[in-house]
Amino acid sequence: MSRLHGIEVGHGPIRLFFLHGIFGQGKNFGNVAKLLSEQITSVLLDLPNHGRSPWTDRFDYDLFADLVADELEARGASSAPVVLVGHSMGGKIAMRLALRHPGLISHLVVEDMSPVARTGSDDFQHLVDSLCSLDLASITNRKQADEQLAGLVADPGVRGFLLQNLHRDTASGGWRWLPNLELLRHSITQLTGWPPITGSWDRPVLWLRGANSDHVQPADEPVMRSYFPRERLETIPGAGHWIHADQPRAVAHAIAEFVGREA
Repeated sequence: MSRLHGIEVGHGPIRLFFLHGIFGQGKNFGNVAKLLSEQITSVLLDLPNHGRSPWTDRFDYDLFADLVADELEARGASSAPVVLVGHSMGGKIAMRLALRHPGLISHLVVEDMSPVARTGSDDFQHLVDSLCSLDLASITNRKQADEQLAGLVADPGVRGFLLQNLHRDTASGGWRWLPNLELLRHSITQLTGWPPITGSWDRPVLWLRGANSDHVQPADEPVMRSYFPRERLETIPGAGHWIHADQPRAVAHAIAEFVGREA
């Protein structure tokens, strides 16, 4: 399989890799990475089936964790472990990577996600179904795509986030989606799940929770601690599920302080 796509930001001595959530891309962490650029060199990865990274034929968190681990190893993590930050879906991949490939990671940051299976996947299903329903052949510009999507997704901020994934094909001149939407569409149960896994990882873990998000519940903390006994929880005020978009400075500060204190 081809290498994962990544963008490097910053020139600091600490190396950090960001893993985004569903429908995201590595560049979504650009603002946080720039705020950390003096202290940290960040790599903003596109996860499998997203952005400019290769597609897979199945949705499998352990497969994705192994593919990211391959990328970390290709970038030298075997000899110099790196900081790993994962949001939402990327948080699950990051946690499983730490458990499966413990020697590659020095510090782990998990944004608004827990190592548990969740019910209530209707929101994700609605979003992916909405994207699949767009008639790309009739679209000549992004404004038209936004107008088509507005009848299905009312929030303009969410529409803007989703439409970052719409790409004009230079060869054909038409439009296509960067994510593997058909795979995601049929994998919502796997997306919201947490397959059984054993073991624990005894290195520092920072668990960031959005104050306005319900993705992390109080009952989740004992489960988190069973896998990651050195975890600590921090709540970011004024943030929903997309913490790094809502409060980039607070997230950057939390990461910098965590890595510096736990070094």
